[in-house]
Amino acid sequence: MTDPAALRTGALNLLVGCGKAMTGERVLIVHEPAREEYYGTVIVEGVVEAAGALGLRVQRVETAFEPEATEVRPDLHAQMAAADLTVFLARLGDQLRFKSMPDGTRAVICYALNAWSLASPFGMAPYAAFLALKSCIDDASLAARHFRITCPAGTDVEGTVSPSPTSLEDVSISRFPMSVVRPIPAAGFSGRVALCGFLTGTGSMYYEPFSCFFEGPVAALVREGRLTGFEGSDADVARANAHYDFVAGRYGVDRDFVHSWHAGLHPGCSHPGPASDNMMKWSGSAFGNPRLLHFHTCGAYAPGEISWNVLDATVELDGVAVWDKGRLHPDRVRGGAEVLAAYPDVAELFAAPLREVGV
Repeated sequence: MTDPAALRTGALNLLVGCGKAMTGERVLIVHEPAREEYYGTVIVEGVVEAAGALGLRVQRVETAFEPEATEVRPDLHAQMAAADLTVFLARLGDQLRFKSMPDGTRAVICYALNAWSLASPFGMAPYAAFLALKSCIDDASLAARHFRITCPAGTDVEGTVSPSPTSLEDVSISRFPMSVVRPIPAAGFSGRVALCGFLTGTGSMYYEPFSCFFEGPVAALVREGRLTGFEGSDADVARANAHYDFVAGRYGVDRDFVHSWHAGLHPGCSHPGPASDNMMKWSGSAFGNPRLLHFHTCGAYAPGEISWNVLDATVELDGVAVWDKGRLHPDRVRGGAEVLAAYPDVAELFAAPLREVGV
């Protein structure tokens, strides 16, 4: 059973720490029907209760899951425009995270999918700490001249950043918890990406089949931001190519475009149980753990439609391993040590990160 006090702490972190909610403001909580079984019902009630206790004027709206949503519906747009803060406990927020939101409203998408997660270190660790750490790592990435990504399974990708990440579109909806750093454009990257057993969607569109599983090791080959082929058994290579043909054909997108990549930021993020139990939930939550790095591919836009997932990557910025075999070391970038010193509980979390990521 989830500890009510911990759930309240996580909900306040979401509403105030991330959403900047203040007493008297109007908050719109957008959630999916319980029958969808993506977000837990207890987390919705916990956030509603915490919002009421804060003195917020709460409106909740149930929105049906739309597998291929491309814009905010007019009725929901009007409700968001009338609110000071919109909290998405619905996949719709993730699908529209790169779309424009109504002027004058703040919007948050929650990647803690159930009460247990919101009441865990993932949901309770101070949002401000991870926002500060993201800023430090983003600054280091902006300054870096050379990147290299490797992993124990054989990933070896190198590149430079062109164009600059300053021109790369970032999300229009705040992420909670803050789980990833700003994506790095892949146009200048080449090499071999060892996949962790599958291809899966990015949360942009939900199609069927959403994932493609392999029988043996498979690597994707990339040259200057373009997929050039796959390595693996003949059968697995055929599966990978067929999946790309299917998704690219369905949406009319650039099949071989590799848009960008980023690694997980939050050592409190975890995914108990195998990813294969529910790939949609896994792809919508586990990516925040530093053990996982993913590329956005299949489509010349963020986040593309197919992700490549790499386990326990080492990411070197000008030779400095900021991620080292799946462990993030914020103290290796300028300002990171100061953030950890200011938040001792977060420093402890980085010293003993959660390891369960479902793969």
